[in-house]
Amino acid sequence: MKKFAYILLLLLATVVLASCGAGSGRFKFEGKFLNMNQGEFYVYSPEGGIHGMDTIKVEGGRFTYECECKDPFTLVVVFPNFSEQPIFAESGASVDIKADASHLKELSVKGTKANELMNSFRENILNVSPPEEKAKAEQFIKDHPESIVSIYLTRKYFISNSQPDFKKAYALTETMAKKQPKNGELQKMLQQLKGLKDVGVGSRLPSFTAYDTKGKLISSVELSSAPVAVINTWATYNFDSQDLQRELKKRMRASQGKLKVMSICLDPSKVDCKRSLDRDSISWSNICTGDMLEDKTLQKLGMTSVPDVIVLQNGKIVARGLKRQELYDKLDQLLK
Repeated sequence: MKKFAYILLLLLATVVLASCGAGSGRFKFEGKFLNMNQGEFYVYSPEGGIHGMDTIKVEGGRFTYECECKDPFTLVVVFPNFSEQPIFAESGASVDIKADASHLKELSVKGTKANELMNSFRENILNVSPPEEKAKAEQFIKDHPESIVSIYLTRKYFISNSQPDFKKAYALTETMAKKQPKNGELQKMLQQLKGLKDVGVGSRLPSFTAYDTKGKLISSVELSSAPVAVINTWATYNFDSQDLQRELKKRMRASQGKLKVMSICLDPSKVDCKRSLDRDSISWSNICTGDMLEDKTLQKLGMTSVPDVIVLQNGKIVARGLKRQELYDKLDQLLK
């Protein structure tokens, strides 16, 4: 009888533990929003830990999300105001999120060492200038080269940035790779950054081929042969990038054949991409593989933000990462 009672107690304990955690091979986060009773936000993984983009519903201010997780990876949450915050997934882990919808920069994630390290970094950059924020990110990476958080910060501040610094990113990634020799993601980043070091302003456009949304094979040769060309990124969930598409359409028409445009859509859905292009009557070549930030052409060009631009003159990169008005001024200068 005692043996039976012991086995029953053990089974109950196992059930309770399983209900509290995510279970081996799974990761779970849940939490509560202040100042948001109902709504939705999105989540994706820059490393491809989950496929495409998932939608998370907020009901009564509460939300929950669970996914498969064998090895650690990064999830990036995209809020309704298009701001982003990372959550670091680990097999069998469950984390709790607390956030105020009106102060999303102060989001707190508790439950694992990596997420609590990120909390500390968030607190450290509140109310600092952008240059100070970037300097603090660099110092954090140097102080914690063994952490998955440092991989995310390298991407955010030195790669997926309107003004990327690929040489700095390469040096920081080399340091991290020494501390994380078995991390395949870092080895992949190193290989990508070797090429990206040489796609800055003044470099020739690297060669590539890809199929556009109409099934047509396009190549870098078409852009390099144009007097002026623009490569831009956009997404249906980013209104600024769609406005940029419409403005490029006007300028392309007015250029009398001098301006050529190629766009890369970061949507997970090719259907949504095509629908948007049809609605805006945009006919130039658009690439949309559904791979989002993992798109090979995107990675080869070092374009990992939305919107982002590369400006070419006779095949040479003359500007990249420009803000909208800076781009318009540059095109006015090149097309006059």
